[in-house]
Amino acid sequence: MKYNRVLLKLSGEALMGNQQYGIDPERLSQYAKEIKSIVEENIQVGIVIGGGNIFRGFQGTRDGMDRIQGDYMGMLATVINSMALQAALEKSGIPSRILSGIAVDPVAESMSSRKAIGYINEGKVVIISGGTGNPYFTTDTASALRALEIKADAILKGTRVDGIYSADPEKDPDAKKYDTITFEEAYKKNLQIMDMTAFTLCMENDLDIVVFNMNIQGNLKKVVTGKKIGTLVTK
Repeated sequence: MKYNRVLLKLSGEALMGNQQYGIDPERLSQYAKEIKSIVEENIQVGIVIGGGNIFRGFQGTRDGMDRIQGDYMGMLATVINSMALQAALEKSGIPSRILSGIAVDPVAESMSSRKAIGYINEGKVVIISGGTGNPYFTTDTASALRALEIKADAILKGTRVDGIYSADPEKDPDAKKYDTITFEEAYKKNLQIMDMTAFTLCMENDLDIVVFNMNIQGNLKKVVTGKKIGTLVTK
């Protein structure tokens, strides 16, 4: 295996499937099966999932809402998604625990590095909700922070495209895909992989990022076994 312990970053929007809002049970079940496939290979897994299918802090700000209030609403949306994912994992026979950056007893325990690593070492999938627990930080930044806290080998960013391109491949047919790119090159080319805070955290701590299409069956397993799919961002 290329990776023994990973932090899987999923977007909230991905859970919508073909819907306009909320959680698509079929997509949720698909993701649970993908995660199960690597747990059965003894890969240790932490997960951070966004909340954009329910609420986005920036959206609230545009509508005149206080930014801090909006960000906390977004954090609560990640808790809802984490609970849904946990239910799907448990249905698939995969034990899991939800930890949170904000206090939401009794649905999630408070996040701590020691607690998360303890559960991971017990063979449980750890879903870390509530962002960083602070406003003004995205779930990208939460992913980078939590990956470092659980001592993950890499962040696996599951998206709906098969890697990083020179331009948006859905809009530009001439967009070039990168198989591997350095942090410095990605920064110079202004490629929007993660927000700058998250990207800097990964770069300064030599934490690789793999961007891949999570919606294709078997891709997650291919990534952890070292198959060349997606794009690797490395130092």
